[in-house]
Amino acid sequence: MSSNTERGFAEVRFLTVAEVASVMRVSKMTVYRLVHGGELPAVRVGRSFRVPEQAVHDYLRDSFVETA
Repeated sequence: MSSNTERGFAEVRFLTVAEVASVMRVSKMTVYRLVHGGELPAVRVGRSFRVPEQAVHDYLRDSFVETA
């Protein structure tokens, strides 16, 4: 692995499922559904998941819908 790649990973901030749920104002089960459905990328660490913070912001930005 190159040092640029390692540096990139070091700068990524990962959130727990509970933290993602808090940011998105949804339940933890909803976050698990998004992860298992492939809509939200996550890394498995032991028995838990970690979601890149930027992925949460990207998901919310791309899901934004304007109403009339």
